[in-house]
Amino acid sequence: MARQAKSAIVGLGITEMGKVYGRSGTSLALQAINLALADAALKKEDLDGLLINAGITNSIGLNLQNAGGFKDLRLLNHMNAAGSTACQMVQYASMAVQNGMANYVACVFADTPLAAPGASAGAAYGTGGARAAGSGNGRPAGIPGFAGLNAHYGYFGVNIGYAMAARRHMAQFGTTSEQFGAIAVAERDWAVKNERAQMRTPMTIEDHQASRYIVEPLHLLDCCLVSNGAVAVIVTSVERAAGVKSAPAYVLAMAQGHPGDSRAAGDPHEVSTGAAIARETLYGQVGITAKDIDACELYDCYTYTVLVTLEDYGFCAKGEGGAFVEGGRLGPGGSLPTNTGGGELSAYYMWGMTPMSEGVIQARGGGGERQITKNDLVLVTGNGGILDYHASIILSPRPS
Repeated sequence: MARQAKSAIVGLGITEMGKVYGRSGTSLALQAINLALADAALKKEDLDGLLINAGITNSIGLNLQNAGGFKDLRLLNHMNAAGSTACQMVQYASMAVQNGMANYVACVFADTPLAAPGASAGAAYGTGGARAAGSGNGRPAGIPGFAGLNAHYGYFGVNIGYAMAARRHMAQFGTTSEQFGAIAVAERDWAVKNERAQMRTPMTIEDHQASRYIVEPLHLLDCCLVSNGAVAVIVTSVERAAGVKSAPAYVLAMAQGHPGDSRAAGDPHEVSTGAAIARETLYGQVGITAKDIDACELYDCYTYTVLVTLEDYGFCAKGEGGAFVEGGRLGPGGSLPTNTGGGELSAYYMWGMTPMSEGVIQARGGGGERQITKNDLVLVTGNGGILDYHASIILSPRPS
């Protein structure tokens, strides 16, 4: 099957990441857009589309248009499908430029969950980057009636949901904590090579195992970072990309998958994700299989998310993810480079814009010391909720 790009990402803007204090989400978002415009040598007036994704602090919204002085937009939306939103923004921007709704669409994410020491903002945000269902003191807020039953038994917050999913995979397939640790170590090895990464100290399996539990079986080093910052990309048509200054990252394929969770006994939700739905659509658009993918930039809010996503995209059989990630396969020099900037575990946590930004960097050949040697097909995924929402794209340095 012929591979024909649907659109191209021609601008990438990444602000400072991590403990960036005293900046509003709006300020960071506008900086990221300006950096993306400069990257593509475009003017603010060239933008006629703006798609916005606010993080857990909901610090940006539709007023970003006025704050940035963007006039006469032909496309505008504030989107939220949790961590799958970044891929979805690029998908909708791609459909817009394909159909003449807009010429250049900025897709931006910004978040400011961290506050300076002594401040209260962000106090309710824990490891894993998601707000607990509580008052900020680690306890669940009062929820009346049956709606509060889960919290009464200790099931509240995102960390617990992913811990339960990981434990189910371990019980069903014999997956081990050390195998989750292999993912964390591989991503840290990549982060060491990334000057933007928050965590650049080398890590061993022993370090992973010695880190404190957040919720068993998840250790601290199984969980993503919490970061302040913003990322923006600019999407345009394949035809317009030819006249832009920067090297394009072409969007070859796009897909989504949202399985739903019946909460009934036997529902495979926690060990089979929306990636299994998206895979057929994504690969079918370009006539490939998992064996053709050169690198993966996967949503990695937890190490378990990487493992189950690899299974569901067919890199190994269901239940074999633990053995698949061992032996350095995902790290530098491995056969399947994965999360080559350090991912959300070691680089920075910008929801789906973390894998998106690294996918663009690798497809454009701008990874420097960490640049992969073969980048024809780069898989980028986004995951939202507790494995509830999923979206993905394939990026390439070539339009076909």
